[in-house]
Amino acid sequence: MTIGSRGSALALWQARWIAGRLEALGQASRIEIIHTTGDRARDVSFAKVGTKGMFTKEIEEALLTGAIDLAVHSLKDMPAELPEGLALAAIPAREDPRDALVGCKLSELRKGARVGSSSLRRAAQLRAARPDLLVEDIRGNIDTRLRKLDEGQFDAILLASAGLNRLGWSARIAETLPAELMCPAVGQGALAVEVREGGKAPAALLASLDDPDTRAAVTAERALLGALGGGCQVPMGAFAEMRGGELSMQAVVVSPDGLRVVRYGGGGRDPVELGNRAGDYLLAHGAREILNAVYSNS
Repeated sequence: MTIGSRGSALALWQARWIAGRLEALGQASRIEIIHTTGDRARDVSFAKVGTKGMFTKEIEEALLTGAIDLAVHSLKDMPAELPEGLALAAIPAREDPRDALVGCKLSELRKGARVGSSSLRRAAQLRAARPDLLVEDIRGNIDTRLRKLDEGQFDAILLASAGLNRLGWSARIAETLPAELMCPAVGQGALAVEVREGGKAPAALLASLDDPDTRAAVTAERALLGALGGGCQVPMGAFAEMRGGELSMQAVVVSPDGLRVVRYGGGGRDPVELGNRAGDYLLAHGAREILNAVYSNS
């Protein structure tokens, strides 16, 4: 089996982890590195690139042509709708979905401190919580961003806890931010194993890697993403989790300057219904105007 993956340290860790799980089940595999639009746009902010699937498009094209048999993605990089002919065969148990501050705790950051973030979602929520901070764009893989922090270019940087944990850098985390303060990206912390429908990827084997609770949670989050337009580079966050047999969800849409915040909190048993209901609520309470302004400026 050929596994398609981006070439970053984190992406390769994720692909190798899936390969290891498959090997333990008796399925040999090899990893094919595929460069994506997001990888090539190194000096442009993610928000300005603006394309849906900028970290997945080329990998999915390789899946559709049969150049690879399955793909491993960070689920948060995937648009709400998959290309026709592709499916998510497995969503393993989620890592910590929360965001983390590296370099300094939020309460210890001085007024005017420089904080680096590659995400409009993180930057907008940080500006809402601490308008006195100077939030600036930072690009590069995790190791590159950590180096920029260590060189003194920033007082702190915002990263996903999952990536730091997976790469063995959890000790660098100064503070893990609660979802109430910094609502995670849709699917953050979860992996997606994508396959071609009717391809040779062993469906039953891959299904054994699936975690039902994680799939239900991210299905709700992705339904919300679809209701809000389907892009992964917008200032919105969503986090769902299973509690006592029912999904609980919180979601937020924030204007890039942090001045307007629209929140949702609710629960339900049907993931798609919950995500759609959350989307309808947010749009009806001001999210539509925020998102229209973001899209018109991108």
